[in-house]
Amino acid sequence: QVQLVESGGGLVQAGDSLRLSCVASGRTFSTYSYLMGWFRQAPGKEREFVAALRWSGATYYTDSVKGRFTISRENDKKTVYLQMNSLKPEDTAVYYCAASPYSYGDYRLVSQYDYWGQGTQVTVSS
Repeated sequence: QVQLVESGGGLVQAGDSLRLSCVASGRTFSTYSYLMGWFRQAPGKEREFVAALRWSGATYYTDSVKGRFTISRENDKKTVYLQMNSLKPEDTAVYYCAASPYSYGDYRLVSQYDYWGQGTQVTVSS
């Protein structure tokens, strides 16, 4: 069983930064071998892909966050981060960490991921 716990959300102003953390637990889990992703869901909208990180180190971002967000990991801490800079009001959402044992899967799909955190709220005021 894999458990993911996010933290780091909050209320900030436009232009500010936040760093989200996702700590994983599970005897056989490794942030190195899993496909790790961040998704977000705004009120009344579907959950959408934000960023992903493969075991190879390859990273992927949705267009709206490219150049502002960075996904990274610390394998020894089983932790994945999402550094969010230059935040905008449209970034307001609940952010979810996700993990998939299928490291070559389609990182954009919600259905690709087997494990999810409980979410952390990010609110950006204008």
